[in-house]
Amino acid sequence: MACAVGALVAVAGVVAMALPGRPEPWPDHLMRRAAATAAWAAAAVYSLGFFDVLMSEQAFGDGADSVPAPACRDGFDPDTVRGLSHHRSSYLPLRFDCVREDGSVYSGAPGGYGWMNAASASLALSAALLVIGAGYASELRARKAAATS
Repeated sequence: MACAVGALVAVAGVVAMALPGRPEPWPDHLMRRAAATAAWAAAAVYSLGFFDVLMSEQAFGDGADSVPAPACRDGFDPDTVRGLSHHRSSYLPLRFDCVREDGSVYSGAPGGYGWMNAASASLALSAALLVIGAGYASELRARKAAATS
């Protein structure tokens, strides 16, 4: 939901920059809006993985048929699940690992958390770079104005 709202705000911002009467300096406004959208998207992707790990951790040991963790056995063949001893979870970076008795490990998410970690990190980095770029553009504009005065 937050990504959809952020995308709509970003589209409205881009359209507003193309129309007459746009705010000046418009590149700063556009970069700040893009940074806010990227930050919202990073938060949305990270929260998707965060709550997936949280729900997997919470389902473990909660009632009948909850050991081993459902994330370690749902969607996996019986040979993969055989010999599970425990699981490890992490919220930064996102992961839910299932550990067998022989020490081998497999991810508890069939889709994996790698794309969520990469997407949230790259979106957060993009947001930071856009904010830094907007600040640099403002500073550069102020220096040029001071030099011409």
